[in-house]
Amino acid sequence: MGRLAGARAAADSGGRTLVGATLLRQRGDIARSHFRRARPQAGARSAPGSPRAGLRDTCPGAGATALRPESLSCHDAGAVAARRQNQFFRGVEVTVSPEQRDHIRSFVLRQGRVSSAQLRNYEEGMPRYGLPYAAAPIDLASVFGRVAPQILEIGCGMGETTALIAANHPENDYLGIEVHTPGVGSLLKEIATRELTNLRVIQHDAVEVVRDMIPPGSLAGIHIYFPDPWPKKRHHKRRLIQPPFVALLASRLAPGGYLHCATDWEEYAQQMLEVLSAEPLLANTTAGFAPRPAWRPQTKFETRGLRLGHGVWDVLFQRK
Repeated sequence: MGRLAGARAAADSGGRTLVGATLLRQRGDIARSHFRRARPQAGARSAPGSPRAGLRDTCPGAGATALRPESLSCHDAGAVAARRQNQFFRGVEVTVSPEQRDHIRSFVLRQGRVSSAQLRNYEEGMPRYGLPYAAAPIDLASVFGRVAPQILEIGCGMGETTALIAANHPENDYLGIEVHTPGVGSLLKEIATRELTNLRVIQHDAVEVVRDMIPPGSLAGIHIYFPDPWPKKRHHKRRLIQPPFVALLASRLAPGGYLHCATDWEEYAQQMLEVLSAEPLLANTTAGFAPRPAWRPQTKFETRGLRLGHGVWDVLFQRK
């Protein structure tokens, strides 16, 4: 993983990374710490003294203003996401122990572009709608200020579907997990624009969030929509839907709670069905694949794929 430029943290003998005022001293340092300084370009520099001064404001070939972050590898991604989010949660202690790095991650934070709008939404929205990762159970009833069915969505993408589901079901409280900063920024904008009070976001590895923060038997439902299929056989070990993780998810569901997965990759759909069917705490709600439930909106991408003859498969299981 390319290291975040300028980020400093002190680790003690217990493996804890202390994140606070010494990590980032000014709000403007967010951009400077996490985005690569660019070569000077005529007409592309921000005003002197601006938080974005010295950053590349225009990416060649891009039609919109964008910033290019460092490339991150999968092995340290959880720790990096924790450091990034804790810019907005000063004084929070983030535990990064060897035990927390013992699983194969289902994602890679590849080098990409974060638009200035996404970065702005991230900076403004994370303190309001983001939750810090912590290796301790979270009380979502206190977070949302009420007792309501709690639903976890893993992999929110750009956030449109997650926000729409939350808007359509104000009776539920939703916690979204996403590791990619552009998607988090986009989702935070959706929350603010729709004025959603029943949706919060954690930017961290989903395996660690579920394992460390979600109390057993607390969830009414779990959504995993269109996870990375990792199509190459040698990469199948990186797929999110694996027996150990499904067992962990099942343990976090309340009796009668559901686990709903969807994919447009047929071979992965078959694996999902096999893995969930083998979990003793879960029971299939149908014989095989399920019809798309009314609560899952059909995305534009999905609509186009169906029009072209591509398949989409839903798997819906219930906690016994």
